[in-house]
Amino acid sequence: MSKNIFVYCEITEEGHVADVSLELCSRGYKLAKELGVELNAIAIGNNLNNVADEVSAFGVNNLYLTEDEKLFPYLNMPHSNIVSKILKEQKADIVLFGATSIGRDLAPRVASTLKCGLTADCTSLEIGDHYVKKTDTTYKNLLYQIRPAFGGNIVATIINPDMHPQMATVREGVMKLEPLRKKIKPEVIKLDVNKYVSKSDFAISIIDRQIEAQKINIKGAQIIIAGGYGVGSKKNFGLLNQLAELLGGEVGASRAAVDAGYAEHERQIGQTGVTVRPKLYIACGISGAVQHTAGMDQSAQVISINIDEEAPISNIADYNIIGTIESVIPKMIKYYRKNSK
Repeated sequence: MSKNIFVYCEITEEGHVADVSLELCSRGYKLAKELGVELNAIAIGNNLNNVADEVSAFGVNNLYLTEDEKLFPYLNMPHSNIVSKILKEQKADIVLFGATSIGRDLAPRVASTLKCGLTADCTSLEIGDHYVKKTDTTYKNLLYQIRPAFGGNIVATIINPDMHPQMATVREGVMKLEPLRKKIKPEVIKLDVNKYVSKSDFAISIIDRQIEAQKINIKGAQIIIAGGYGVGSKKNFGLLNQLAELLGGEVGASRAAVDAGYAEHERQIGQTGVTVRPKLYIACGISGAVQHTAGMDQSAQVISINIDEEAPISNIADYNIIGTIESVIPKMIKYYRKNSK
């Protein structure tokens, strides 16, 4: 069994490598370096000329390309067959996918084909050993697939010592995007699509597509004003909008606030939402359950506004303001306007 690491590079509508795939390349490079192996990437689609340059800043040694106009947009049957066959041919040991709508569709199909395990929504990936006392066997250099479990109440470390490749999906923003100082030009291996797919793989075709621009994108915001159930109402979320507009930031929300109808799902931050790393995160009426903090605990500075002095969010906040949203936010808006002229 080889110890090669593979990353599936998802291609966006604009023809670029998705951010989550580059983040996985960045983490995959460190894992490959620790294991002393090569980092490989797979890209499938049409007109992929710029992919090699995009992944070169993240340590990819070999890039497997399969290009054909029939392969874009994504179709699960041809894509899963191509990925499965490449991984089998190259005896891949570790495979990483983004936990996107495509990744969540593709990864289970590949895992089923290769008869291996798959851990979804990992928050950390490490290399380690595992000792089995019963058989007195030590498994070396396993992928520790770490993720919250049981509603976020525990953190589970999942390993797959027997059935390889070891596969995991990771949500966007969880891994840091860390370009190398010096680019590594990958060796591009172009594959003949006809050797990897058959006519029956295209039994389902896309007749028409309706594409709309994403209206809300908090992932890249440097300032986020996030509200929880404690904000109290959709009307009070208007105060958060005012502050965000004043500071040039975006409004986020906890799952409880979204479920209550205070904010759109696209604004949800946390284990089942978006992972963010802003310079400033103002948590308003957010208790600080692990399901939420898993998506924002890498923020550079955190300010909590809460009526509960014992709220768990206070343990990770740099500053805690005790008070209601209705009393604190208007004062912040007034003070900022007064002192920013």
